[in-house]
Amino acid sequence: MNGVSRKWMKFRIATLLAFFIVLFVALASRAFQLQVLCSSELKALAAKQHTQTLQLQPERGIIFDRNGEKMAATIMVDSVCADPSKIDNPREAAEALASILHADTAAIRKKLSGTKNFSWLARKIAPEQARLVQELGIDGIFLVKEPKRFYPSGELAGHLIGFVGLDATGLEGLELCYDGYLKGESEKLIWTRDAKGKKLYPRVEIPQKARKENYNLVLTIDSRIQHLVESRMKEAVKAKGAKGGFAIVMDPRTGEILALANQMGFDPNRFSEVNPATGKNKAITDVFDPGSTFKPFLVAAALEEGVVKETDTFYCEDGRYAVADRVIHEANRKRHGVLSVRDILKYSSNIGSVKIGEKIGKEKFYQYIRKFGFGEKTGIDLPGEVSGLLRPVEKWRRVDAATIAFGQGISVTAIQLITALSAVANQGVMMKPFVVRALMDRKGNLVQTYHPTVVRRVISPKTAGRLTAMLTDVVGTEDGTGKQARIVNVAVAGKTGTSQKFDFARRAYSSERVKTSFMGFFPAEEPQIAMLVILDEPQRDKWGGVAAAPVFRNIGEQILTRFKTNIRVNPSPEEEKAVGDDMKLRLVSAPAPLTEKVAMETDESALPDFRGMTIRDVLRKAREKGIEVRVIGSGWAIAQQPAAGQPAPENRLCTVTFGMGS
Repeated sequence: MNGVSRKWMKFRIATLLAFFIVLFVALASRAFQLQVLCSSELKALAAKQHTQTLQLQPERGIIFDRNGEKMAATIMVDSVCADPSKIDNPREAAEALASILHADTAAIRKKLSGTKNFSWLARKIAPEQARLVQELGIDGIFLVKEPKRFYPSGELAGHLIGFVGLDATGLEGLELCYDGYLKGESEKLIWTRDAKGKKLYPRVEIPQKARKENYNLVLTIDSRIQHLVESRMKEAVKAKGAKGGFAIVMDPRTGEILALANQMGFDPNRFSEVNPATGKNKAITDVFDPGSTFKPFLVAAALEEGVVKETDTFYCEDGRYAVADRVIHEANRKRHGVLSVRDILKYSSNIGSVKIGEKIGKEKFYQYIRKFGFGEKTGIDLPGEVSGLLRPVEKWRRVDAATIAFGQGISVTAIQLITALSAVANQGVMMKPFVVRALMDRKGNLVQTYHPTVVRRVISPKTAGRLTAMLTDVVGTEDGTGKQARIVNVAVAGKTGTSQKFDFARRAYSSERVKTSFMGFFPAEEPQIAMLVILDEPQRDKWGGVAAAPVFRNIGEQILTRFKTNIRVNPSPEEEKAVGDDMKLRLVSAPAPLTEKVAMETDESALPDFRGMTIRDVLRKAREKGIEVRVIGSGWAIAQQPAAGQPAPENRLCTVTFGMGS
């Protein structure tokens, strides 16, 4: 090899070496870029190619009544989904699935024939359906567990509890109002394919970051009293041919709502069937003229201002009284002569009320209407509350002042009425109504407790006592309009009401379409229960004293006889001699300690507390828990063995004794 050849060879070797060095540097740089600089982006791209993520609905907290009974809970149910790429015969699969899922075959076939790697076929199906789907063994069909809201008592307190939508978001009632507390963190469903893209495996992933915890609600509601009120309201609506109705039971000393019932009711488990009008909680969303139930607040103002005494008399014009261009009549065309203030309330005189209103003056009367809370929201912790309709006093004509004196020309809500009456029962102090007692975490620890809240003093204790005595006459005397609300051996203070509905077509008040009402509290000397009952457009017995007052009495009597109360019953001398102190009972609806009963109820292995339930309710509850019940006696459950909270015995048998009274 000559010198030229050797030089050429060295040049080629040097060139190749330089090329390989450049190539190596380029590859190393690219590797560094891919493995270090772009690693996170590439990992995300790879994950996207091999996995698919789906957000699952979050689990919601439990809603308990004041005694630890579940009113809303979450159960895990199966949903059906598919990977169409793995379905060999979409036609056969669709036919088999459609018969089980009660779905349209063509619609399922279309989903199974699609190009997507994931498709929902049915959400939250019944356990039997899930079993049948699983038995089909179709490759590419999967069952996924999802949380489903469940209301154990069906219609019970449906308007109060509300319901959730398909996305587990609260839509009405407490489910809506406390949605942010009840709703937990969503979980993720991860679908993973192998390298060839042939297989799809589902798994649930819980977020590693700190999760937003959902809370349980503990209510002021007593589900037993709620059941009682709903039952009696349903009977009354049917018996009187009414369009509907509502009732509220409240502790006037604290503002706690013990029961709030609307008729007609609905089952929140089937929320998709709920008519928007039916789903409204009319006790807080609907306004109406209060009629004669407004008269006690007029008299309270007059007594507090010292412009009248109970014994002062007014001439009631023999049933006709001209005010400006209008003639005021008594209800039912009654004709009264001279009546005392006490009798004006007892006989519910419209004309007497107008004259008391004239004596106090419209400006002062307006001030007390506002003090009693009318024209503004009570602030109850439920969605949809309205403030009612109260025109500024500057716009009142003389006839307006006259009609408002007997509850016409002003619109109020039921929750406003019962709150105002409770202020009278509570020695003149108004309490804010509330429904939620506490928030608890999933371990049963208290997170937030809601205490009774004083709104303001409306009238003095002396005025409240004087008015209570007059309202006791309305019920206690033989000629009082509220005599049918009388409870044996317990003093009841109350007032009847019959309010005409305004007919917008005729631009006049209707004598046919009315709301009948009774509101009262007992025992009059030491009030513990305040209650309002309203029937909407009854076709029979269109007066509050004969339509609504008996419903009040029936509910009140059963609260006294079926539940533990410390309400002092005033027995006759013979009864007192026979039973002595046995007539004295314990606190009405005394709630279990917040941390104990609710924690017990979250333990699915523990026996529930059957006491206070009907036989039907006990059997239903036992069936839910897989417990066999031996029934002894009749009436309401008064004892059980083993005791509530104890582990269920091996034979799952619990003996429950029933009896009448407490």
